[in-house]
Amino acid sequence: MSWFLDDPPDFQEHNAEVAAVWKAYHEGNPYRVPVSIHGSIRNLIQNPALNATGYTFEDFFKDPEAQIQCQLAYQRWYRSNLVCDREMGPPKEGWPLAIDFQNSYDAGWFGCPLHYDGNAVPDTVEILKEDKYRLYQMECPDPLQDGLMGRAMEFLDYMVERCRNLEFEGLPVIPPRALPGEGCDGPLDAAYKLRGAAEVCMDMLDDPGYYHDLMTFITDCLIKRMKAVRQWRWERFPESPDEGKLKQAGYGFADDAVVLISTEQYREFVYPYHRRLVDEFSDGGRTGVHLCGDATRHFKFLRDNLNVYSFDTGFPVDHGWLRHVLGPDVQINGGPSVMLLKDGPVKAIRNEAQRICESGVMEGGKFLMIAANNMAPETPLEHVAALYEATKEFGMYT
Repeated sequence: MSWFLDDPPDFQEHNAEVAAVWKAYHEGNPYRVPVSIHGSIRNLIQNPALNATGYTFEDFFKDPEAQIQCQLAYQRWYRSNLVCDREMGPPKEGWPLAIDFQNSYDAGWFGCPLHYDGNAVPDTVEILKEDKYRLYQMECPDPLQDGLMGRAMEFLDYMVERCRNLEFEGLPVIPPRALPGEGCDGPLDAAYKLRGAAEVCMDMLDDPGYYHDLMTFITDCLIKRMKAVRQWRWERFPESPDEGKLKQAGYGFADDAVVLISTEQYREFVYPYHRRLVDEFSDGGRTGVHLCGDATRHFKFLRDNLNVYSFDTGFPVDHGWLRHVLGPDVQINGGPSVMLLKDGPVKAIRNEAQRICESGVMEGGKFLMIAANNMAPETPLEHVAALYEATKEFGMYT
């Protein structure tokens, strides 16, 4: 199995095809199912065959230079080797950078310390697990200076200065134009990272007053930070097209932790806080949601109560049943499991792509084939090609 293409496609021809596929999809007249395969920096750092930088995840979280070098190496790799419905080849305007603390930026902002474990993705340590009443001594952190947001500002300043004359493979390197705190990973997700997953679920049942105090505190703080970070960006980049618009079209949110609870519990214990986010940041139109795990039992409620018409699934789901429940007007992003894509074999990947495409999920033309939400490190390119080619074969609309 290989990590580099022996015979890469003609990038210009590939990009023209990709542009046509997405144009047809967005105009509501798709002729085949688009294939969108995304990974994260894990695919570089945790693959020894790709990671020539020598940096570890601890370096990546502590050193802005490590973030620069790893992001550039990763972009060069996937733009040259990962074939799906995404532009390939050198980026025309230059290589963009971002500040990336993976899924730790919420809890890290609230003050949870980071735990580094070899070259695994760093995670945070719960600060309310042993003493939950510490909550009542906490105040909202400074939106731009405290915890990981403070580190993000330091990384930003470094990257801006570093990129003044920095080029990579003959193209400029573009510093970040945003901070990670404009969005969030969800109030319940933050609650279990502060309190512990089992503990926060038990609080729902045994101490609902405390649970709602915790969720109210978290949601208040997240909204305050999200507004402050956007205001900071508008002041720093006054030409931003969304300047002054807190309520956005197509607002999307996430909260992977809802996979832990029933829909009845979701309605009582989480929906009010998601409702607050949508009321604050959506213009009233259709919204989208990103949910890892199999949280499909919540999808109809989310559609009917939060106007969610785009679902990003991060785990194998019953695609045909989901289309039947949600109807043809809802976008569903789904696909095979990340471990099937990683481990294969190729025949099984092709069979799964065919099964998904023929499940009924294509009805209405609003289906995207994805490899969950984050391609696993050390996924062979032959397996990616198998999913892409099979979807192009079995995902044609008549």
